[in-house]
Amino acid sequence: MRGARALLVGGLLALLGSPATWAADDAESVASVITRLRVQEAAQPVRERKQWRAPKKVVLLAFGNPSWVGQEEKLAAAAPKAQLVVAKDLASAQTAAADADVIVGFNPEICNPKILDNAKQLRWISSLAAGVELCMSVPSVRSRDLLVTNMRGVDSAAIAEHAVALTMALAHGLDVFAVDTSKGEWNREHGARTPMQVLEGKTMLVVGLGGIGTEVAMRAHGLGMKVVATRDNDRSKPDFVSYVGLANEMPTLAKTADVIVNCVPLTTQTTGMYNAAFFATLKPSAYFINVARGASAVTADLTNALNEHRLAGAGLDVVDPEPLPPDNPLWHAPHVIISPHISSRSDLPGQARWILAVEYLRRYAAGEKMLSVVDLNKGY
Repeated sequence: MRGARALLVGGLLALLGSPATWAADDAESVASVITRLRVQEAAQPVRERKQWRAPKKVVLLAFGNPSWVGQEEKLAAAAPKAQLVVAKDLASAQTAAADADVIVGFNPEICNPKILDNAKQLRWISSLAAGVELCMSVPSVRSRDLLVTNMRGVDSAAIAEHAVALTMALAHGLDVFAVDTSKGEWNREHGARTPMQVLEGKTMLVVGLGGIGTEVAMRAHGLGMKVVATRDNDRSKPDFVSYVGLANEMPTLAKTADVIVNCVPLTTQTTGMYNAAFFATLKPSAYFINVARGASAVTADLTNALNEHRLAGAGLDVVDPEPLPPDNPLWHAPHVIISPHISSRSDLPGQARWILAVEYLRRYAAGEKMLSVVDLNKGY
């Protein structure tokens, strides 16, 4: 059953596709990438930070992710006066980081306390992923007031399509028919008993109208859905969103929503926010979609809501814990589709990430305004 569901999700992603103009993003300029991905610029130049200095040493954590090939020279050129060291394992990273100003890498390697706590001269952590909750869990990051940047926006389109794919699959019973297909069964009676919904005219609540949430909202609007959303402390919105509430309005908005999509980063405030009390307020015909972090939902409470038919279905790219143990009851709950935290994967060349990584480093070395700066108090 799990294999059939995985095939279903993969097939839907291939069907939905991505805008053709994005396939050539390796030819994009820095300015066009920043505009397309809605990358936010800091208000003040980084040279005004007390701890800033032109970097003397930059460490690239080139392990745990195969996409580094060919990027080292471009990053070295962005900070030509700095020594560039490529660490290919944890031991060399710990040694190299001891006197590094900057560490660049992916999660979870870049957030390893064995590396960060050993980096006594560290000033900037440049995460090549969007989620930085692992870095925020390292006490020295906040206590030393380190600059942290991330890659919010880079994977937003792919993740948003995955969220829509999960929603459409549940609405049209494709989770059921994928299982029938894997068994070679043509069963119209079974099909007649499978609940189906039309999304046009329904209401989607996007919890967290950031980079991913905005892309989800745009696609849902394109399907003819009414979109409402929440943001942490800002009510600004694009035209395709009907209403934006603050974070504390989420439970009220969820009561009337037909689809709830979680797009918020994992923080102290968002951990366990989707619990039994939350699921008890939803329409029994509602779908819950999670493409952010699994720990935002209480797995046992979500499972109970599905088993007791107080929720029509759940589409999950993230779960808690990960990986979900084979004996976890969530696997066997009705109308649940689980993909293994892969919603950011796509067939795109991925050059936007590296264009930004080089630009981030160039700006830091020059003391200019940085991009995608993480608020250490908020954790994202």
